[in-house]
Amino acid sequence: MGSRNLRVAPVALSILASFMSAITLLGTATEMYVYGTQYLLIILSYCFVIPATAYLYMPIFYKLQVTSAYEYLELRFNHIIRTIGCLTFSVQMLIYMAIVLYAPALALSQVTGISVWTSVLSIGIVCTFYTSVGGIKAVVWTDVFQIFLMFSSMLLVAIKGAYSIGGFGYVFDLASKNQRVEFFNFNPDPTDRHTVWGLIIGCYFTWMSIYAVSQAMVQRYLTLPNLRGARRAIWFNLPGLSFLLIICALAGLVMYAKYYDCDPLLTKKVTSSDQLLPLYVMDILGLYPGIPGLFVSGIFSGALSTVSSGVNSLAAVTLEDVIKRHIKSDMSDRFATNLTKGLAMSYGFIAIILVIIAQKLGKRTAGSVVYFLESSEDPFWASSPLEYSSLLPTALVQASASLAR
Repeated sequence: MGSRNLRVAPVALSILASFMSAITLLGTATEMYVYGTQYLLIILSYCFVIPATAYLYMPIFYKLQVTSAYEYLELRFNHIIRTIGCLTFSVQMLIYMAIVLYAPALALSQVTGISVWTSVLSIGIVCTFYTSVGGIKAVVWTDVFQIFLMFSSMLLVAIKGAYSIGGFGYVFDLASKNQRVEFFNFNPDPTDRHTVWGLIIGCYFTWMSIYAVSQAMVQRYLTLPNLRGARRAIWFNLPGLSFLLIICALAGLVMYAKYYDCDPLLTKKVTSSDQLLPLYVMDILGLYPGIPGLFVSGIFSGALSTVSSGVNSLAAVTLEDVIKRHIKSDMSDRFATNLTKGLAMSYGFIAIILVIIAQKLGKRTAGSVVYFLESSEDPFWASSPLEYSSLLPTALVQASASLAR
């Protein structure tokens, strides 16, 4: 737990980095391009999640001074519930780590030329190494560096991209004319992609499961010496999360302003919407030295911060909830430290192996497995309605000229 004496600023930045993955950076920009700005209302859910976490959940964990969040389940219920909680978290986190490794690597590979396995192995091995050797302190301090790369890369893409096509005024005007600016959709229809109800109420419960009780987050709160410091750290996330999402949204709208009359998806220049932002960076900003490299480093940083958090939290819950609880309760601090390092290394390599399995299974089979495992943890996943929302219109006005070039 970092001796429970870390400082507020690095822990606050680490919390921010942990669940702002490469998928968030690529996905938010793509969401703005394809469906418009409605998704940004998720920021309002943070206004409820953060105070609820700070004043309802944090005091309990600080009073108990636990290492694993699932120790509370045994104190409140029994050891069986604690074990079930630990196992479901472990399965979910391993799947999530594999997705975070594979999805951005696949998107980058088909546009930038960086091979999938160069990305996967680089991210997986590097973060497994520094997490195993340095523990939570290494995770926190590398997160600080990585969050600055994430911010700077997306901010540069948004500003430079807007400047190259006429400024943000032109971008917003074009987005408004083409149905990309919408915020308050109060339609009660559950098949709508985004509504006020889903983005504020639904996402409140989604983010509470992460910020309030996730091992990766609880572990960070408890690295601070007191409850006051932990509250300050999480309150910092409200402007931090909001600013990062707004930057990603701006990048998506800038990307739309560039491609609105020649959609790369319709012209088959890319095969997936996840490849739109990497395509934009290489296609439009690739002539400017340093920008593509900064963008790739920002995407890699998003993956590194998330995977390192997962590896560290999995090692902690395995030690506390499985080994100490069921196998060997009395062990020296030195032995526990070495065992944690070994567990962290093992989980890092398991995540890489899961990527290999997912690639071998193919999209349909892998998707079915993920759906089954996720729904076993969260019944709302299994009972959620199918998505019937349609893509907002794009054009092919300039496609022939673009293809001719």
